[in-house]
Amino acid sequence: MKEEFLNLLRGINREGMDNLIEFIEKTDFFVAPASTRFHGSYEGGLLEHSLKVYELLKEKIKNSSIPIEVSEDSVKIIALLHDICKVNFYKVDYRNAKNAMGEWEKVPYYTVNDMIPYGHGEKSVMMLTEYIKLTVEEKYCIRWHMGFTEPKELYTTLGMAFKKYPLALLVHEADLEATYFFDI
Repeated sequence: MKEEFLNLLRGINREGMDNLIEFIEKTDFFVAPASTRFHGSYEGGLLEHSLKVYELLKEKIKNSSIPIEVSEDSVKIIALLHDICKVNFYKVDYRNAKNAMGEWEKVPYYTVNDMIPYGHGEKSVMMLTEYIKLTVEEKYCIRWHMGFTEPKELYTTLGMAFKKYPLALLVHEADLEATYFFDI
């Protein structure tokens, strides 16, 4: 999966992409979980989740009830990198739990170690723009990919973003489907 992911990124024609790839390769992106317990909470979950969102988003665009005009490069950037904020974000810790024989033992689990507390979607946008220039639509799609899991106080703004950039809604749907239909 790592090579598939890197090949997709290498196929993007965007200034700074080589530096972004170099950054990603120095992080834990390829071994990080997608979350601590909600989905993809295993080694490599983030990579698998990102590839599944890409696959689902391409299908959603193709089958959309309204025409969505977007470049393949944008689809790759949005889907593959929407959760870049999760690099170097999780750490392994240990807790006591009973094993199958009822004996206590130390077991590993993922916990959050957020060194850059800047939010989620907005943090991904910030991190990406340190390496590549994003289009306005890419920024909106990545920023609002969490959709209605955002605080309810942001629902009006979120709705305006989805109306202005329907692709952002499709990104949110692809993210949800990867999470809840595929558990990654």
